[in-house]
Amino acid sequence: MSYTTLIARRYLRSSKNAGFVSFISGIATLGVTLGTATLIIALSILGGFEREITEKVIGFTSHVQITGFQNLPLRDYQSNIHRIKDAFPSVVSVSPYVSREALIRSRQAVDGILLKGLDTQYDNSITPRFIVAGRYELDRPSGGVPHIVLGTRLAARLSVGVGDMVTIFAVSRGLESGQPRVARFKVIGLYESGMSEYDDVYAFTGLRDAQTLFQVPDAVSGYDVMLTTADSARSVADGITDLLGYPHFGRTVFENYRHLFSWIELQKKPVPIILGLIIVVATVNIIGTLLMMVLDKTREIGVLASLGATKWGITAIFLRQGMTIGITGTVLGNGFALALLAAQEEFRFFSLPSDIYFMTSVPVLLLPEYFLVVSGITIALCFLTALVPARLAANLNPVTAIRFS
Repeated sequence: MSYTTLIARRYLRSSKNAGFVSFISGIATLGVTLGTATLIIALSILGGFEREITEKVIGFTSHVQITGFQNLPLRDYQSNIHRIKDAFPSVVSVSPYVSREALIRSRQAVDGILLKGLDTQYDNSITPRFIVAGRYELDRPSGGVPHIVLGTRLAARLSVGVGDMVTIFAVSRGLESGQPRVARFKVIGLYESGMSEYDDVYAFTGLRDAQTLFQVPDAVSGYDVMLTTADSARSVADGITDLLGYPHFGRTVFENYRHLFSWIELQKKPVPIILGLIIVVATVNIIGTLLMMVLDKTREIGVLASLGATKWGITAIFLRQGMTIGITGTVLGNGFALALLAAQEEFRFFSLPSDIYFMTSVPVLLLPEYFLVVSGITIALCFLTALVPARLAANLNPVTAIRFS
């Protein structure tokens, strides 16, 4: 063990005359710990929000939606599915759907819904992942009544559960006239995504039953197109529009939900910078701590210099102290952040109002990059802040330092 390491350790330990300095060292370590943990937690939560919202929005819709101008029905959807897949290698699946507004009535209440009919042969929705009661079975059994899957919040307002019957009224659109079309549906399953925008409004049934209800036989409202990556969404949307021609019109999920993704980008830019200032403040405390150590050990510094210690040796002593504080605080901050984030991911004890935040609990995204980047920045800042008092200590005049009282 070098003499610089030995002396640095002794200086960091409490003695009868240096208890206050050791206390300040502990406070500086705690500041680095909290600053590191805060930034890691903030980045993980922001990443969790982005992942959760992106996955759910894309899962309930798609990367690209192809609809008709002025809601015109789209014909020949079976052949168009194969044309899209053949023309674009990045297309994973194409799901035709019929979607329109409707009224739903139970024995206790009436509400408005967006009824979406899906073909189970091509269905690429993530709704089955969120089924909390019953099952996700859209096709009606032979000779049975049509099935419908509702969100838990909508079911609660209607006071219905799995197995109950509801009545759907197809709402007339534009210049359509005549009596509303009515059909009875059986609630076959309930889903809960945590996003009130879907749980409150969306209901799912089979494609054939939706076509019958809305009187659009052999036609669909649009296609949900899933891709290998969201990066190609814009080019695929334009390509499908050109391929299929009028009245087909393609839009990406980022255009359909521009407000959501703009909000995510807005959160990602300033928050890490603002919270990063916490680490800066915490590491600057190391300067004050080391300066107090220099004042407390001025005579000892003079003795070391008179015994032949070099300026670099004295600098190394105080650098080691600063780096010890920084590394210890960084390690503790990483451990605290990891424990809190893992507990939140497992137990979900921090809840959120889903009608505001689109989810029921605070999401987290545990990525090694967050820990490595924050730790690297923290340790680098600790080194820079420790360098100033270390150089001051090394430049003290030995005679003046020994006479210091």
